[in-house]
Amino acid sequence: MYDRAADRYTLAEATSVTPDELSEHEAVSLIVLASQLGGGQHIPFFSAAGDAALKLETNLPKEVKQRIAELRGAVTMIPGGIADEGHKAEVFRRILEARRLRQVIRITYESLTEWETIATKVRPYQLVHARHSWYLIGRSSVHSEVRTFKVSRIATAELLDESYKLPRGFSLRRYLKNAWRIVPEPGNDVQVTIRFSSLVATNVAEVTWHPTQEIEWNDDGSLLLRVTVSGVNEISWWVLGYADQAEVIKPARLRKLVGQRAQNLAKLYDR
Repeated sequence: MYDRAADRYTLAEATSVTPDELSEHEAVSLIVLASQLGGGQHIPFFSAAGDAALKLETNLPKEVKQRIAELRGAVTMIPGGIADEGHKAEVFRRILEARRLRQVIRITYESLTEWETIATKVRPYQLVHARHSWYLIGRSSVHSEVRTFKVSRIATAELLDESYKLPRGFSLRRYLKNAWRIVPEPGNDVQVTIRFSSLVATNVAEVTWHPTQEIEWNDDGSLLLRVTVSGVNEISWWVLGYADQAEVIKPARLRKLVGQRAQNLAKLYDR
């Protein structure tokens, strides 16, 4: 049942699940996901999941552990580049505690926007793990608006004796709008069209990169990818990752941005 005052769901009656009540498929899925993603990655939440997987496996019957060991040896997960945020575990815990208690936190933040370390009070709304890192989304007193803060750049976090309420109309989806990744830009959404050469077209088509994407195959094997995004900076870096195998068709300002960065890159190698 939903507790509106506490903003959480609770079970009407106490319940528990013992390890032997899990099917082998359920157990191996939990253990592989938690132990491989949490093992040695120094990521808040993920490392705790790794510890939990070890405890779960320890309490399974011997014959089940043996079968799971065989299955686990056949499955390997290789995540992409992941930020080492183990040294931010205390900051992470304080953010979670602030969100749970609905208390404001004061952070010092190494901002790449202001190009200096800033201090601001934040009302934590959401913790998000996107691609490589954890992000805190909340209302900032300095900016007088909801902002995105990368947890690895939060130098200090202090819990304040100041409470807040979650805005009734806030949702992560509405805040992110159609951001390519995690940082929406102000202004109207932008329609983007990118042509990918036949060399990488299949690779691009196999992945859902964005909820709005549409693809169109050309007779020569190349591919047109169309998306609608809230800002062009984030997507520009992704396009550059395909080097000369990707060409921005529109909008003009994204084409110009990618072209300028490509020229700057070429100058580095012309020295």
